[in-house]
Amino acid sequence: MRKYFYFTLTAILFSLITTAQELKISFKAINSKNEPITAASFKITLREDSLNVIQKIADNNGVASFTLLQNKQYIIEVSAVNYNGIQKGITITPGKTTFVFALTDAAKTLAEVKVTSSKPLMKQEDDKTVVDPENLAASSTNAYEIIEKTPGLFTDQDGNVYLNTTTPATIYINGREMKMSAADIATMLKSLPPNAIAKIEILRTPSAKYDASGSGGIINIVLKKGVKIGLTGTVTAGMNQGKYGSQFTGLNINNNKDGRNFYVNLNYNHRNTYDKIQTNRQLTGDTLLSQDAYTTYPSNTYFGNYGWSKDLNKKWDISFDGRASVNVFDNNTGNQSNIYKTSTSETISSVFSAVNNNGTSFIGNQGFNSKYKIDTLGSEWTTDISYNYSKSKSNQDYLNSFISPSPKTINGKGDIDNTRNIFTAQTDVKWKLPEKLVIEAGLKSSLLKFNSTTDYLIQSNGSWVKDNFRTNSFIYRENINAAYLQATKTFGSIVIKTGTRIENTNMNGHQLIPLDTSFKVNRTDLFPYVYISRNVMKIAGYDLKAYLVYRRTISRPVYEQLNPFPKFIDQFLYEIGNPALRPQFTQNYEANISVDERPIFAIGQNYTKDIFTNVVYQSPTNQSLAYRTYDNLGTNKEIYFRALGALPPGKKYFFVLGTQYNHSNYNGLYENKPLSFKRGSWSIFTFHQLKLGKLSQFSFHGFIRFNGTQQFYELSNFGMLNASINRQFIKKKLTITLSMNDIFFTNNNNFVLNQGSVKAYGYRESDTRRFGINLRYNFGIRKKEENNNVFNVDSPESKN
Repeated sequence: MRKYFYFTLTAILFSLITTAQELKISFKAINSKNEPITAASFKITLREDSLNVIQKIADNNGVASFTLLQNKQYIIEVSAVNYNGIQKGITITPGKTTFVFALTDAAKTLAEVKVTSSKPLMKQEDDKTVVDPENLAASSTNAYEIIEKTPGLFTDQDGNVYLNTTTPATIYINGREMKMSAADIATMLKSLPPNAIAKIEILRTPSAKYDASGSGGIINIVLKKGVKIGLTGTVTAGMNQGKYGSQFTGLNINNNKDGRNFYVNLNYNHRNTYDKIQTNRQLTGDTLLSQDAYTTYPSNTYFGNYGWSKDLNKKWDISFDGRASVNVFDNNTGNQSNIYKTSTSETISSVFSAVNNNGTSFIGNQGFNSKYKIDTLGSEWTTDISYNYSKSKSNQDYLNSFISPSPKTINGKGDIDNTRNIFTAQTDVKWKLPEKLVIEAGLKSSLLKFNSTTDYLIQSNGSWVKDNFRTNSFIYRENINAAYLQATKTFGSIVIKTGTRIENTNMNGHQLIPLDTSFKVNRTDLFPYVYISRNVMKIAGYDLKAYLVYRRTISRPVYEQLNPFPKFIDQFLYEIGNPALRPQFTQNYEANISVDERPIFAIGQNYTKDIFTNVVYQSPTNQSLAYRTYDNLGTNKEIYFRALGALPPGKKYFFVLGTQYNHSNYNGLYENKPLSFKRGSWSIFTFHQLKLGKLSQFSFHGFIRFNGTQQFYELSNFGMLNASINRQFIKKKLTITLSMNDIFFTNNNNFVLNQGSVKAYGYRESDTRRFGINLRYNFGIRKKEENNNVFNVDSPESKN
């Protein structure tokens, strides 16, 4: 049956392709003096399919050529700087293959021009929200700040980004998942200039095309490939100062000519910050463990990002891109731990721990992408192949100084070596068929190889001996294979997209030291997806549109969460994996509404089964000792809604204000006892921008969160307010920005953990209040081109 389906579909496609006659059509833009307009923009839209849009930039002769369907009607839009654009309908026939358009000087009719609309900051496109970062980039110093300022996106102190759930979102760049830690992704985005982002796609409930593991949603950051002819670039430099200071400098170069594009970003960042955590944990009814940890994170990061793309012909496009990052770090932690008798305030035990971690980490990613345009309706076949390599080598030295009840010291040191290799291949095909039917299918396979070796020594009687408690070595292999099929059909004002994805998971972990143990996981799961949208009505001339989405996702435990080897944290806490951990499955339902493609309201529910999360258990043999692990606790039902309002950009003042509410309800077992945990959390976010003349802008943005949660930790209210002002100089090429983050130093919180036998509370803060200055200079060198008219365009007398 499946073979018959594919045979029939292929036959239909073949007949459509062979019956459609294509013609090569040339378009030329001229001014009132019959001179060619260089770099004019031509936008061609098929009248019967508004999704079929082709856009090109004219060459030095004002000419651009297209391959179009014979006897079809098109709408052509021609625009250029300092000229009035025009729009016209044309019909493609064999007897007319050249069109010439005369544009009038904008200066002569400027008084008659009226601005009737502006680009929205956010708009809804089917099952994704698209953010235009132009207005955010004007007041930002790097790409990561744009993420922070985007309404509805929340970042935490560890670099995670959240959408509508308490699960971090998966970060994609140019449609490719970044297999990196949250901190590494944040560092990479901070290395890119703000004008490097073309758009941000927010997929809160991704379709069957995307990995089923994205239960927190997907954020796809699309980088600009360049549209300006010649060499352009940006030089940046700046600093910011909190308790510690950071300095950075970078260079971005982009060269675009004759369908070829090359870009490179180079950045150096010297960074230093701190993290302070105070924790109090009840050991027995009358004893309390109090810990005060303070960590500094000085580092030097060298980052490079590069890419190349080319239009081989009218059918094939290819591109190559890569990223490389080297981070040299030297982290230091001091942790004072005291055990008190609460009734008498007597100190039972006191120990100070000093830990130094220094080393180097390298991350490299190489990717190749190709696109084949099957027809002019928008059907295409894409292939993406990528390889990711990361290696981290570090040295750790620690010293535990016991002050009471009897003075003594414990010295130790260790070498940590981790290597990760990831290979991913994916191919997708999209067929746009008659009767507004679109069929999509694809295959994907990923291979992961992870090796970890940890060698520790401890000082005993003046000699260094092997520390068997901390020494560990393991090998982990993972292979995930996936296939999907989905279809989209339009019935009048209703659009239905439905599909399913099948994923085959294979995990193989082998611990070599201290014990020779292994485990295997082999499973295959199905993930359905349904999306429905409908135009409901018009309000004051604006289209009101409603959406319904359903999706099933999976969260798989990684090897570090499964490995039962204990990892030493301090004298009173260690981490250990859980080899019995099962994957969790989430079903998401969401309904949302948009007005004129601007999202304004959404409500949804996440129901998670076999939820696993980070938990803290008391040691059964030593009440002063606790351990962190992961465990399947039962179910979680999370209900959320969000609302968004804005004064659109385009005028002197622009703002966005929104709110989101999340309510989680956990039910299950904690330490083999019934668990019931409920908590609701409110978040309010805003962004404001005020133009101070033609060359300056003032902006501020911030958020506040009430009754936040992180796993089973209950957080106090916290938030932050950031402000910046910039000024342009040297014909708008130089921009100087002054900024202040966390003005009132409110991005810190108290926390409480009260589950099972563990009762703890504490406080956390970071170096978030920082003043900064940033300089960004844009430059451009237009290359001269040979004056050869390769299109043999007719004279202006033949203009249509």
